Amino acid sequence: MNRIIPATLAAALAPLSAAAQGIDETINSVVGSATGPFVNFIFAPFPGTSFPWIVMWLVVGATIFTFYFAFIQARGFGHAIGLVKGDYSDPDDEGEVSHFQALATALSGTVGLGNIAGVAVAVSIGGPGATFWMILAGLMGMASKFTECTLGVKYRNEYPDGTVSGGPMYYLTKGMAEQGRATLGRILAVLFSIFCILGAFGGGNMFQANQAHAQLVNITGGAESFLDGNGWLTGIIMAGVVFVVIVGGIKSIAQVTEKLVPLMAVIYVGAALIILIANYDQIGAAFGQIFQGAFTGMGVAGGMVGALIQGFKRAAFSNEAGVGSAAIAHSAVRTKEPVTEGYVSLLEPFIDTVVICTMTALVIIITGVLNQDPTTGLYVWDAELGRIATEGGITGVELTSAAFGSTIGWFPFILAIAVVMFAFSTMISWSYYGLKAWTFLFGEGKASELTFKVIFCIFVVIGAAMSLGPVIDFSDAAIFAMAVVNITGLYFLMPIVKRELEKYNAKLASGQIAKVK
Repeated sequence: MNRIIPATLAAALAPLSAAAQGIDETINSVVGSATGPFVNFIFAPFPGTSFPWIVMWLVVGATIFTFYFAFIQARGFGHAIGLVKGDYSDPDDEGEVSHFQALATALSGTVGLGNIAGVAVAVSIGGPGATFWMILAGLMGMASKFTECTLGVKYRNEYPDGTVSGGPMYYLTKGMAEQGRATLGRILAVLFSIFCILGAFGGGNMFQANQAHAQLVNITGGAESFLDGNGWLTGIIMAGVVFVVIVGGIKSIAQVTEKLVPLMAVIYVGAALIILIANYDQIGAAFGQIFQGAFTGMGVAGGMVGALIQGFKRAAFSNEAGVGSAAIAHSAVRTKEPVTEGYVSLLEPFIDTVVICTMTALVIIITGVLNQDPTTGLYVWDAELGRIATEGGITGVELTSAAFGSTIGWFPFILAIAVVMFAFSTMISWSYYGLKAWTFLFGEGKASELTFKVIFCIFVVIGAAMSLGPVIDFSDAAIFAMAVVNITGLYFLMPIVKRELEKYNAKLASGQIAKVK
């Protein structure tokens, strides 16, 4: 009986699936031709290389902020931990969420498929050495987060009902107006908001729903699953759950993410730790390959440069430091000192890139899913595929799944659950980012907010039901276009952050700000 119902349902839904595919092809064609030049520009590599200029833009910005704030990521790490623990929290401060909830919300928007599939791609193309450059870029990105999130709190709007709105839209407008650059600030803020809304609908929504549906199909029978070709069913269910969460605003979102993010970390990092402990005798050798490969390539095409490019790309695409999205979530924190959230936010790239991405890379290296020449110790390069050879030519999520599955046979099922959870958490976080950009452009109010939330949930269904390649490409380009606008503004506004930092540190030193007893 159970088999008959899905089969009957699938047959009944077949005409709808065919119609959806026709719509899919039409949208692909229209969007692809209209947005192709913009996408190609954003992800264009430097002449003669495969290094996208947008990645260099993010890395250079992170480097400048690192030196300008005298390695704040190292100096402020301990204080950041204390703030997250609530050592300096005052429940009467303006804002909607705690330091931990703000961090969890921002992390839920970045920790996701990039940590699972993206790292596998980076290591298979750039070799183990890509991990070294990924870690370095993640450490430097901590300074970018510090800069943008401090400004996010300083220039946020606080309303009589206790709600707040903040992010690059507001510090670009207010901060640059203080410097006599009101027109430039307004233009940058509007551009950022437009790109943020587009990114929220695509990469922060449709792509996530699409990947979640693909994993559900895989664990319910693959091509034989009654869900195969009927993504809109998955979409309707996910949209309903997403709407229930986001309709309650940032407080509701934070209450979910503060539980979901630690749970995701326990499941994924826990599985990685099991493998690393089981192969503890190989950890030293794995780090040796990471350092050696960072400067030699270990047989990987492109050598050191190839490893550097892949590592920097993965870090930039994973933690979004400099993109400005996290500043929107961190702006909702309860605090009267903007710098406190700057400190807290620098933990985000550390957790996302330095910890989670590195653990994924170590598992891939240690489990031997990448083919090595036993005589030379160098990796076997598959010139046709343009990456290190693997059994069956797998890469991405499949490679990560194979690496974990080599030690934990049931891990593919756990990975599917993790992907769905990552997708869900990313969607609810990006719904908040898009909402704040929407209300900046169209005004605050219940009607305006509800309109965006309904549209957002409609796109969940669309994303699950269709394979919209050009739409997702355009959305990804929009997200990184946010970084062009945001970092431009940060260069103008970073002296303000330095003044805030000096004032805060003076209060700490004088005892004016002390731990809560």
